[in-house]
Amino acid sequence: MAKKQIRHTATDQVRFGSATISKWQIKVVLAVFGFGIMVGVLLYTKVIVDELVGNEIRTVDLYAKLLARAVQQSNDEDLLFYLENAYASINFPVIITPSNEEPVYPFQQFMLNVDLDTSLTIQQQREYLRSMLAEMRTQHQPYEITNPEGEVVQKVFFANSAIVSRLRYMPMVEIALVGAFILLGYVAFSTIRKTEESNIWVGMAKEAAHQLGTPLSSLLAWIEILRGNCGDAALMDTTLNEMGQDIERLKIIANRFGKIGSQPSLESTEVTKVVEETCRYFDTRLPALGRRVVIERRFLHNMNVMMSAELFRWVLENLIRNAVDAIEKQDGIITITVTSKSNANTLILVTDNGKGMSAGIRKKIFKPGFTTKHRGWGLGLSLSKRIIEEYHHGRLYVKESQPGGGTTFAIELPPMAA
Repeated sequence: MAKKQIRHTATDQVRFGSATISKWQIKVVLAVFGFGIMVGVLLYTKVIVDELVGNEIRTVDLYAKLLARAVQQSNDEDLLFYLENAYASINFPVIITPSNEEPVYPFQQFMLNVDLDTSLTIQQQREYLRSMLAEMRTQHQPYEITNPEGEVVQKVFFANSAIVSRLRYMPMVEIALVGAFILLGYVAFSTIRKTEESNIWVGMAKEAAHQLGTPLSSLLAWIEILRGNCGDAALMDTTLNEMGQDIERLKIIANRFGKIGSQPSLESTEVTKVVEETCRYFDTRLPALGRRVVIERRFLHNMNVMMSAELFRWVLENLIRNAVDAIEKQDGIITITVTSKSNANTLILVTDNGKGMSAGIRKKIFKPGFTTKHRGWGLGLSLSKRIIEEYHHGRLYVKESQPGGGTTFAIELPPMAA
C-alpha cells in the first residue's frame, strides 16, 4: 500500500530545479494569477472610466455656468465666444429643456450629439426625447440654469459618451473572451494529455517488449544449442548456466519496470564492476542477435558512487543497444570508457563506430516518443535520462556525434558526499 501511495505522489508532482510542487498547487497558483489579472483589468478600466466621466461632468458644468451667465448677460460678446468654444468641445449627448423638463421644438436647436429620426412625427420625436431624458437622469442629475431672480429657466441633461459606455462593458467582454480561451485551452490540453498518457502506456508496453527481446532471443539460441549438443555434458552445463542468467535477467527487467515512478534507494557501488557485469552479459549474447560487435573496456578510473545498480545497468544496456542498432558495418566496435573529470565527477563514455547523428536529431534524441528506428517507441533514452538526472542527480548527454562518424554518449555521476 505504501509503494502505491509513493507512485501516485510522484505522478502528481512536477519538479522545478530543486523544488517539487504538486499539480494542484500549480492550478491554484495559475487560478490566483488569472483572478489577479481580471481584478487588475477591472480596476484599471474603472479608473479610466471615472477620469473620463469626471472630464465630461466638468465640461457640462462649465457649459451650464456659461449658459447661466449668458442668460443673465446676453450682450457679453466674450461670454458668447467662450460658450461657442465650450459647445464645440462637447462629444457626448446633451439636451436642454425648460424648467418643466419637456423637449422644446425645434428639437435640434436644443440638443447636442443626439441621433433623432426626423422621419418620425413630431409627437413621436417628443416621446423618444422624453424617454432619453429619463435615461439621462438615471446617469446624472441635470444642471439648473437660473435667471437674475434665481428662478430655474432651463435644465441641462447629459449622458455618458459612447466611449465611456463601451469601456464600462469592455472588461466583461475581455473576461468572457479570456474565460472562453482558457476553457478551450483546458479542453485541448486535457485531450492532448489523455492522448499522451495513452501513447505512454503503449510506449511502455513496446519498451517492455524491447527489453525482454534480448534474454528471450538468448534463451531461444541456448535451446537450439542444447538440442544439437545433447551428448556434450560440459557444453550443456555451460548452456544451462547461461539460461539461468537469462531467466534471472527477466526477473530483473520486471523489477525495473516496477520501480518506475518511485524513488529508488541509492547505495555505494563500484562503477567499473557494474559496467563490467553489463558488458560481460552482452559479450555472449551479441552473436545471438546476429551482429558482429565487440565491446571494448577502458577503465582509467575507479570510484564508488551512490547509485541504484539495477537502474544504472538499464541505462548502460539502452546505450549499448542503441550503439548496436546504429552500427551498419560488418565489424562494429563499442568502447566504454570509465574516467574522471576535474570536478571529481565520474565520467562514463559509450562510443560506437555507427552511422552517427545530425545536429537536428541530437536536439530531439532524448524526447519521449522520438526514434529513428523502424521498431521501438522512443522511450529508452528518455527513461535513461530520467534515471541518471532525476534519480542519480547526474547528467546524460550526447558528447559527440556526426553523420558517418559514430556517436559518443556521456554519463556523469557526482562523487559521494564526504
